[in-house]
Amino acid sequence: MSARDLISGEVDVDSQEEDESFDEETGEVRRKTNGANGVNGHLDDSSEEEDDDDDEEAAAAVRKDFIVEDDEEPEERERRRRERKKRRREEREEEEAGLDEEDLDLIGEANPDFERRAPSEPKLKRLKRGHKEDRNGHRSKGIDDIFDSEEEDENDFRNQRPSHRVDPRHLQDDLDDFIEEDYDDRDGAPDDDDADIARPMGRTYTGIKDAAGLDEAALEDMKEAFGEGDEYDWALEKQDQEEEREQGVLDAEDPEAIAKGLELKDVFEPSQLAEKLLTDEDNEIRAADVPERYQLARAPYKDVVLTSDQFKEEGIWVSDLLWPRKNIKPTLKEPFRKAVAKILEFMVSDEYEVPFIFQHRKDYLIHQERVPLASDPTNPDASDFVPAKLLDQEDLWRIFDLDLKFRALIDKRNALSETYKKLRDIVDFHDEVFETMLPVAITMEELQDVQDYLHFQHASKLADLAALNASSAVNGTHRRPGSGRALFDRIRSSNVYRLVRAFGITADDFAQNALKEGRRRYTEDPASHPEDLADDESIMDPPEFSTGAQCLKAAKAMFAEEIALSPKMRKVMRASFYKDSVIDCFRTEKGLRRIDEHHPYYSFKYLRNQQLLEFTHQPDLFLRMIRAEEEGLIEIKVRMQNEESFKKRLYTEIESDNYSEIAEAWNRERREVLDMALLKLDKMMARGLKENLKNICEDQVAKRCREEFGRRLDQAPYKPKGMVLGTVPRVLAISNGAGSLGRDAICWAWVEENGRVLENGKFTDFFLGDPERGQEDSADVKAFIRLVERRTPDVIGVSGFSADSRKLYKLLDDIIERKDLRGPTYEDDDNNDRSDRLDLVIVNDEVARLYQTSERAQLEHPGFAPLTRYCVGLAKYLQSPIKEYAALGNDVTSIILDPAQAYVPREKISKNFETAMVDFVNLIGVEINDALSDPYTANLLPYVCGLGLRKAQQLMKVIHLNGGHVVNRAEFVGDADQQRLGAVGGRVWANCASFLYIDYDSSEPEADFLDNTRIHPEDYELARKMAADALELDEEDIDAEVNESGISAVVRRLIREDQQYKVDDLILEEYAEQLETKNNLRKRATLETIRAEVQNPYEELRNNFALLSSEEIFTMFTGETRETLYEGMVVPISIKKVGEDYIEARMDCGIEGTIPAIDISDQPDVAPRQLYQQFQTVQAKVRHINRKTLTATFVMRENEVRNPVKHNYDRGPRDWDEDLERADKESMKEKNDVSGRTQRVVKHPLFKPFNSAQAQEFLGSQARGDVVIRPSSKGIDHLAVTWKVSDNIYQHIDVLELDKSNQFSSGSTLTIGGKFKYSDLDELIVNYVKAMAKKVDEMMLHEKYQNGTKAETERWLSTYTEANPKRSVYAFCIDPKHPGYFFLCFKAGQHAQLQSWPVKVVPQAFELQRNMYPDMRALCNGFKLLFTNMQNGKRPGR
Repeated sequence: MSARDLISGEVDVDSQEEDESFDEETGEVRRKTNGANGVNGHLDDSSEEEDDDDDEEAAAAVRKDFIVEDDEEPEERERRRRERKKRRREEREEEEAGLDEEDLDLIGEANPDFERRAPSEPKLKRLKRGHKEDRNGHRSKGIDDIFDSEEEDENDFRNQRPSHRVDPRHLQDDLDDFIEEDYDDRDGAPDDDDADIARPMGRTYTGIKDAAGLDEAALEDMKEAFGEGDEYDWALEKQDQEEEREQGVLDAEDPEAIAKGLELKDVFEPSQLAEKLLTDEDNEIRAADVPERYQLARAPYKDVVLTSDQFKEEGIWVSDLLWPRKNIKPTLKEPFRKAVAKILEFMVSDEYEVPFIFQHRKDYLIHQERVPLASDPTNPDASDFVPAKLLDQEDLWRIFDLDLKFRALIDKRNALSETYKKLRDIVDFHDEVFETMLPVAITMEELQDVQDYLHFQHASKLADLAALNASSAVNGTHRRPGSGRALFDRIRSSNVYRLVRAFGITADDFAQNALKEGRRRYTEDPASHPEDLADDESIMDPPEFSTGAQCLKAAKAMFAEEIALSPKMRKVMRASFYKDSVIDCFRTEKGLRRIDEHHPYYSFKYLRNQQLLEFTHQPDLFLRMIRAEEEGLIEIKVRMQNEESFKKRLYTEIESDNYSEIAEAWNRERREVLDMALLKLDKMMARGLKENLKNICEDQVAKRCREEFGRRLDQAPYKPKGMVLGTVPRVLAISNGAGSLGRDAICWAWVEENGRVLENGKFTDFFLGDPERGQEDSADVKAFIRLVERRTPDVIGVSGFSADSRKLYKLLDDIIERKDLRGPTYEDDDNNDRSDRLDLVIVNDEVARLYQTSERAQLEHPGFAPLTRYCVGLAKYLQSPIKEYAALGNDVTSIILDPAQAYVPREKISKNFETAMVDFVNLIGVEINDALSDPYTANLLPYVCGLGLRKAQQLMKVIHLNGGHVVNRAEFVGDADQQRLGAVGGRVWANCASFLYIDYDSSEPEADFLDNTRIHPEDYELARKMAADALELDEEDIDAEVNESGISAVVRRLIREDQQYKVDDLILEEYAEQLETKNNLRKRATLETIRAEVQNPYEELRNNFALLSSEEIFTMFTGETRETLYEGMVVPISIKKVGEDYIEARMDCGIEGTIPAIDISDQPDVAPRQLYQQFQTVQAKVRHINRKTLTATFVMRENEVRNPVKHNYDRGPRDWDEDLERADKESMKEKNDVSGRTQRVVKHPLFKPFNSAQAQEFLGSQARGDVVIRPSSKGIDHLAVTWKVSDNIYQHIDVLELDKSNQFSSGSTLTIGGKFKYSDLDELIVNYVKAMAKKVDEMMLHEKYQNGTKAETERWLSTYTEANPKRSVYAFCIDPKHPGYFFLCFKAGQHAQLQSWPVKVVPQAFELQRNMYPDMRALCNGFKLLFTNMQNGKRPGR
């Protein structure tokens, strides 16, 4: 092997294609052209290239959606098969026709006119050459295989093709493959005489005509004499098929292959099938006639079948959980319970989804309560029905979730029951506690109590059962074995257990006393003292229990464990614990240092005595506490408020009533046992309570997110002037992104109402002129005006990433006002044409920000700049918010709708977002034919009732197979007579039919007007009867209409004659009573729906498009809220301009403001320019914030900055540990005083008054490369900079300050090690710390870096060389003892000594052996050169 293999990336192969790069904001294209052909300098055989093309075509045919269409004609399939065979034959002929040198010589002898062409120069890639001496010289044999990588040899081996020829490249001197230097166009390239590159020996085949020089006539003569050469194709085809079968290549279009069972899983990887939802499980979901969401949700419990008694139990269980949340009169509890039971019947038995129940079973959500009418004196018995709403749509989703939880409950209960039954089959026994508690366990906690009891009391029997079943688990109820269980089994089986029974009461009897259930169980005292009884020989059980003390200790532990594992006792404990517990928050030592008064966790650092109910109203507070505890900053403790009184009450239930010395001794032992049990129960209950409270708080936050997301979805498209609600507007969207107005480009996009982007562009010179000064408008302003006049948009949408976008909005508003730009003309209520001022709105950009860089945007608009795609996203959001949210798919959870959303698991947020989307998609419905042609409408289909991702795909595919157009809803289930495939089953169709509508076309004979409404097909007869009644048709008229024009004739006539308004005259109450009385159908709400839909089908029921409030605009442009930025807060500001008597400054969030001279300094006689300069970062206190204009005023006086406004928390007198807070502050002050360090305050956002330990503690959870500036112990002319090199590795940099104006000010020159000099801290951080952090990242992301200690790296090197004895290897690892240093460990062969060299990270480079290397490639190459020189006897040098 050659030393060239040491070099990573030594040959750069340029692409012949043009590379394009885009400006991140404006999208300006920058092109660069590199020339070269081929791959890695090799010319491939042409026949191989064509083979590859064929393979790619064949793979693409199958890959496309992983589906092979079944509707392809046999003739077409056979034609394509013949074409493939013909291509194979031609390739084979071309290969066989290749003529070697002897053939050409013979042709030349036979044909004197034949002129042999000179061999053409092969096309070679332009290679970057190495040093001349490296190419021409010879090197020693000792480093032929040094530091080669195993992957390179493997690749070489894979790339070798079997050949009898010898590759001339292998005959070259190994030195030709040594180190090559990288040259770019700036440095120039070596002279051409250095480019002595071996010519590739790839074989190139030519055709007969080209090789022999024959003309067309000669070829024809040859064909007549010898034929076409296809006489033996049949044999060659068989040979090809045999080869394909041997290689496992299957033709997805070959009927024989299909007949033999060709499946997608034979062609594609499982991960690919899962990504495309084409696994066997996905296909089962498609095929099953059950709503997809039900199948997915109930998958873990698909084997659970509820009995009739369990179903009744579920109704009671669910209603009992829902009732406390409902603000309903107590008299309605029984109707409420019946309503819940009916909803469960719809969900479980009928398998109706929530939207169907809410839309078409609404009458069951309402209770009609008869109320007497006192206003009619003539009829004292008169009454009327008053509706009372029992359940809403959110309750239905809650019932759905509770149904799943109940199924899990029954599943676990059944498993425990089955386990108990199997135990009794082995050993005939009876456990009254288990048989009593299992049926009444109604929560997972209670079931877990029963399971723990079973595994404790019958551990040995379960072990026998497990051994019998040759399994360590029994029906999913097996617990992990513990050493304590074995001890208790030994006690139970020994004589010591007699001492447990001597306590006079069982654990179950004691727990029953505590529960106050049944008659009281009394405790009996033995005749002997506990110690005396324990010393009895009949109790002791040597060798483990050989003394009385050991026996008594074991008996007490056993009795305490029995009490702690008693299901009844746990029930007692849980009830009291959850009722009387409070939560205290204690800071840890880490939290003492980390959580200062400005830390977000300070609000609970000393929190005490918090009731559980308070956290349900502030769920984000408890979730933040949980996060702080996970970070090790606090400890959350749960305790019972009245623990002592609770203990005393329990003492009376376990003690005996006797009065004697023996009785007192035993009672004392019983109290100790109870204390031991309560200690265990207390820990278990605290852990369970915290987990339950966490889940409740997560659910509360998720619910808030769902409600906010629902408000986002409950928006119709922006309503153009004069149009009905729901009309899609034409939009001009414009944005400056994160750019500065007047300096950076402004991008815009024009989007038609159908979503097509017809025009886009950018403005670079955009400002209004000043007529008074004779200044004209800029050219781009004029172009903007022409654009508006030409396109006449309904609305202009504006947004961006910074506060400058607010300035853009103001500028556009001024242009519209000054130039009197008008919107489209429309007709007002008086039928007069009018136009209003052009609408200008700031658009919520949360979707557009995700869209601009998404793969979807790049596919839809590949040539657009990101900022232009952002504008497209803004426009489409104005046209349909719900479609934009649906198009995000799983990425929708990236949108932050609540400050506490980050504390909730993503899956829980996603689930709530999905249910909200399902609600609103089914509210507006989906026009199925639009979904077939518009991908954005198709994105709504998975949320349609009954459907999902898989069934929506199936629906679309089947409709396309049926012709690609739907005329009526009946087509969804198919029609065998008309050879129309069914897209969904009957049950799924019942769920989705009314939410998939078809625009009514009166010219289509099979069209039904009712298919364009929210009316369900099951209610079409009611709608037709109402239409007939509205038209006052008798039965004969109806029959005549139907016989003439079909069953929908009456409704057609109602629409044709424009008589829909007549349904308002119908009295629906009487009709509803008839239906309920005669047919037992509750249809009052359904009849109202029919009346509304007949007059206005699928009316837009969403709210108007919601304009952003000033607060929302402030947060969107700045990223700040009232909690993160408030008046009185001290913040870093960057000085933009220093005037004579003022300073203009800007915050990092983009808010700009001014500081008058009086607020700049405590020294009014000192000019601002003497104290501050432009671009300086200083601390300032926020005096006032104008959240509408995004401006603020600041104060920089030292006395103000030192006293920021503190949060005023609403706490009670017992809610905060003020004494500990005061003591902590004094302790921290004493530590700082003891250090003897002058408390400096540097005006920089990264400055912290920390010592080294505190700085490391602070940076512990920060990212690699983060920095803290802090005071230095070396004096007032020094600063310390601590930055995080890696986890638990921090570098402390000493900074010497020079040219200080006074002892408290910062030096104007900052030096590090006397070598690096900087003018301010920002320059030092960027050019020194961040530069080194970048190099650390480069090192740790390199393929040769080992993420372990030096010893681990050396072990890896040794293992590698043992496996590869002739190989040499090297690797890098970090040096934790010397921050900023790495080890370069290497081993030059199996028997070579392990060595390591230190690598130092410096700004912009790596230092090795006093040599500087700019990047990792140069470092690796440099190391290999140094090692080569060392092997040759040269001393490493510069």
